[in-house]
Amino acid sequence: MKRRDFLKATVAAAIAPQLEKGRPQQPKAFELDEKTIADLRKSIDDGKETAVSITEKYLARIEEVDQSGPKINSIIELNLAALDIAQSLDRIRRVRGPMFGIPVLIKDNIETGDKMQTTAGSLLLEGNRAKKDAFIVNRLRQAGAVIIGKTNLSEWANFRSTRSTSGWSGRGGLTRNPYALDRNTSGSSSGSGAATAANLCCVSIGTETDGSIVSPATTNGLVGIKPTLGLVSRSGIIPLAHSQDTAGPMCRTVRDAAILLTAIAGKDPSDPATNAIKDTENYVQYLNPSGLRGRRIGVGRQFFGFNDQVDAVMEEAIRALKGAGAVIVDPVDMATKGAYSDTEMEVLLYEFKADINKYLAGLGPNFRYRSLKDLIAGNVRMRAREMPYFNQELFEMAQEKGPLTDKKYRDALAANHRLSQREGIDAAMDRHKVDAIIAPTGGPAWTTDLINGDHYAGDSSTPPAVSGYPAITVPAGFVHGLPVGITFFGRAWSEPVLIKFAYAFEQETKVRRAPRFMSTLELGLG
Repeated sequence: MKRRDFLKATVAAAIAPQLEKGRPQQPKAFELDEKTIADLRKSIDDGKETAVSITEKYLARIEEVDQSGPKINSIIELNLAALDIAQSLDRIRRVRGPMFGIPVLIKDNIETGDKMQTTAGSLLLEGNRAKKDAFIVNRLRQAGAVIIGKTNLSEWANFRSTRSTSGWSGRGGLTRNPYALDRNTSGSSSGSGAATAANLCCVSIGTETDGSIVSPATTNGLVGIKPTLGLVSRSGIIPLAHSQDTAGPMCRTVRDAAILLTAIAGKDPSDPATNAIKDTENYVQYLNPSGLRGRRIGVGRQFFGFNDQVDAVMEEAIRALKGAGAVIVDPVDMATKGAYSDTEMEVLLYEFKADINKYLAGLGPNFRYRSLKDLIAGNVRMRAREMPYFNQELFEMAQEKGPLTDKKYRDALAANHRLSQREGIDAAMDRHKVDAIIAPTGGPAWTTDLINGDHYAGDSSTPPAVSGYPAITVPAGFVHGLPVGITFFGRAWSEPVLIKFAYAFEQETKVRRAPRFMSTLELGLG
């Protein structure tokens, strides 16, 4: 089969949702399993691999695992030019940059100025091909990365219905968790999480408004970084809410996450939030295995208690932090936890309407859907394919909101920032004199239920999300074979410190295990 025919065939196979019964077909051993950016770069430098050979191997792995074999269905579209891009890189005599020749997958709400579409998983945006790369995609290409495709996601970044199923989109179908195929990936960066865990790429990019990087990272046994708002440009990314949106790395190791964050961070004239960046950092310099020694780490006990087995993993993690030399301060509570739940939703509804209307208007006068009102009507017209399991209550609630000049919006936004920043994370860290706060990222993956929607138990993503402060999740352990993570979060622009802590914890524990594409019954949970 010709190369382009092979790629087109695998794209077509990825579109239909897959929910097979019985024992999943196990993929063969993969020679690039768990390979890091450094591993692949060394193989290129040593002449053992080329950008083309590595790209070919990942594309074959995608065909075997994503569309054949276990069918995790994490890729929504492959890049038909991926091998051409890799070939052009191989013609460069001097290898440049730490991501030279590294295959990367990006979420399908991030624009690429090529033949790939950008749809946020919605059938309504089929045919939306951007005229240019998103800022972060341009940064990746400059670093030498090979964009091999786009990943499925919870449609519209999981902001369409109050009882949606994470990992499902009208265009892409349902993404499955490679650790237990009948369990959920979480979201909304579902495909990025599942694909990276399953070694369908070296690293991937997700986006987050509240939990959409860190939650699928924990359920897929990954490292995920939700950066400080403004560290990573949002231009060229389909918006949800500008006061909380960001993109970030989803990787199997902290080192890879630091390399990827270095590649995508930077000032962008098209995103004023990035003007707050003082200096361009190389985050790899903060990878210190002794980075926890003597540092005060606060335990966010308010985020415990939703699952006894997760609590047990966290207690083991706290012992590991002590073993790495950290001074544990327990508990470190935030007086305002939960105080901004209502105002967060108010802000998201207002901003989604304003931001998506602006984005759609920018697609040009010939694009069919020019506003949120048009999307709502389009979903009704395509109800059989777009709303077979859940509706669009959040779309309808957002449509009822007024402009961003409304006092109700401005008051809610001010409350969000005051309660989550000055009176929230900052106050707790000041009071207890801690360098970071830890908490369970979330619970183990739940069984997917397309009829009733998600039923996750607990998380810790909201304070960093609403404040715009950074958070990093790292694999911490397993509950009946299902991964769970620990989150480190802290003040604005504290990525260097958090990366240092996350790396030291990772090196102390090294708990990540690759998925085995099992079922709940095979894990002994049925």
